[in-house]
Amino acid sequence: MPSPDDDLFGGSVPDRPAAPPSASQPLADRLRPAGLGDVVGQPHLLGPDGALTAMLERGSLASLILWGGPGCGKTTIARLLAGAAGLRFVQLSAVFSGVADLKRAFDEARSLARKGGGTLLFVDEIHRFNRTQQDSFLPVAEDGTIVLVGATTENPSFSLNSALLSRCQVLVLRRLDDEALEALLVRAEALSGRALPLTPEGRMTLRAMADGDGRYLLNMTEQLLALRSGEPLDPQRLASLLAKRAVLYDKDREEHYNLISALHKSLRGSDPDAALYWFARMLEGGEDPRYIARRLTRFAAEDVGMADPSALTLAVSAWETYERLGSPEGELALAQLVVHLATAPKSNAVYAAYKAARVAAKSTGSLMPPTHILNAPTKLMKEIGYGAGYAYDHDTEDAFSGQNYFPDGMRRPQFYNPAGRGFEHEIRRRLSVWAEKRARRASGEEPAS
Repeated sequence: MPSPDDDLFGGSVPDRPAAPPSASQPLADRLRPAGLGDVVGQPHLLGPDGALTAMLERGSLASLILWGGPGCGKTTIARLLAGAAGLRFVQLSAVFSGVADLKRAFDEARSLARKGGGTLLFVDEIHRFNRTQQDSFLPVAEDGTIVLVGATTENPSFSLNSALLSRCQVLVLRRLDDEALEALLVRAEALSGRALPLTPEGRMTLRAMADGDGRYLLNMTEQLLALRSGEPLDPQRLASLLAKRAVLYDKDREEHYNLISALHKSLRGSDPDAALYWFARMLEGGEDPRYIARRLTRFAAEDVGMADPSALTLAVSAWETYERLGSPEGELALAQLVVHLATAPKSNAVYAAYKAARVAAKSTGSLMPPTHILNAPTKLMKEIGYGAGYAYDHDTEDAFSGQNYFPDGMRRPQFYNPAGRGFEHEIRRRLSVWAEKRARRASGEEPAS
């Protein structure tokens, strides 16, 4: 069963001529292109040097996974590919189809193959099929019974079986940019024979409201073309008439991880404006502010560290403030934290030192601490040397004895190497002084106390 999801301007089924567009059809359907060259926004696939152009020129159309957001033309391209390759186009939706539908499609494709024909099987939302259903495509795709073209809005690396991915070429479709969206508006005006009732700023706002979705843009355009003539709409009046496209954000899907990665890397790159933008994008998408607070606290420890020790305290404080105030007031505390973390000096020295210490702890096994730093609560323990020779650091000059605290016989490593930025500049100076004292004591130039 065909899915309405992002069939932008699909072509005709090769073995059934397309009916001429009717005025009662949606504008997006009436603007379906006749060929691949008319599809907008995907020059990396359909341009002179595009991947699909090259396949068609070679006469070897491979099984494909088309990965992209809604309204970028996945269904359209699949239909037109079938026509360009001379294949029968069959469409299924993983939302509505089951094993019986797949078996029927495979049997029909085998029957057509025996007569010398070919089938392009387009599966919309292919990621919604379970593992067994995805595996059913393997033999018919491998033996050439079908050319499989799957469409997905989810990252194929996570949503599709590795066996299926190994037999398909993944092509990424881009969200429609401003130039592509404007081309659709020009086509709509040419078809309707009238200009959109928009000011230049209103026209720009209309494209922005579509958020890269061509079908959504044309649905809004159709509403505007139905208006009675009047003063051109500016952005404010346009926004009062039409609803902008909902933000693409699933809290358990790839967009969730893309945006938190963008926030994290903007903070690491000391860009408070970009960090605030991604923070706001996540909130607008419905993300739980507690999740963001947890990630910001992690950033304070991992990427700011000892360069600004107050960052971790502020992170916990901002988190607690949000818990006490709730939304929307508490989100301001998180915004303050975002700015603080972005503008703070950065150091991952503690993070790196911690990982190195864990590696060393695993590799050295059960080495005992040196006896001079072991407590001796019993007479026997004192007799065998526990605590003997321990130097109480507070009684030494500068409260630093320079004694060894690693296991006897273990070569002294250096895990923590402060970056020298922010507060770590002072820590680095301090550690340098202590290292010199430790070296002099080890060589006998300086006594323990």
